[in-house]
Amino acid sequence: MRTILNIIWLIFAGFGLWLGYMLAGILLCIPIITIPWAIASFRVARYAIWPFGREVVAKPTSGVGSFLGNVLWVILAGWWLAIGHIVSGVALCITIIGIPMGIADFKMVPVSLMPLGKEIVSTRQGAFDRTL
Repeated sequence: MRTILNIIWLIFAGFGLWLGYMLAGILLCIPIITIPWAIASFRVARYAIWPFGREVVAKPTSGVGSFLGNVLWVILAGWWLAIGHIVSGVALCITIIGIPMGIADFKMVPVSLMPLGKEIVSTRQGAFDRTL
């Protein structure tokens, strides 16, 4: 079922969101100081193109640096990526078959605003980590 949802997602929302994250990452690679944000953008791009079967969890080792980096991220790229998720989520929720994908889109809004200090794991790995 995840594969079918991922294929439908790729066609209707994933590729466009992936392009947005890749563009943000490429633009953030231009000034050398913003390369850490570019790496985070590329990481979230891989999640945005094939999200079902994976989830975002907080890194236990992240601290104040991640928070300050996320504030800069919102200013540089996060706000328009979040708007992209909201717009595509609303469009997907118009149809009945698109509702699960629209909900997945809305779940990506927090990571589009605050990607630093987060880790993308398999849902099986994430469930295992939560039990420890």
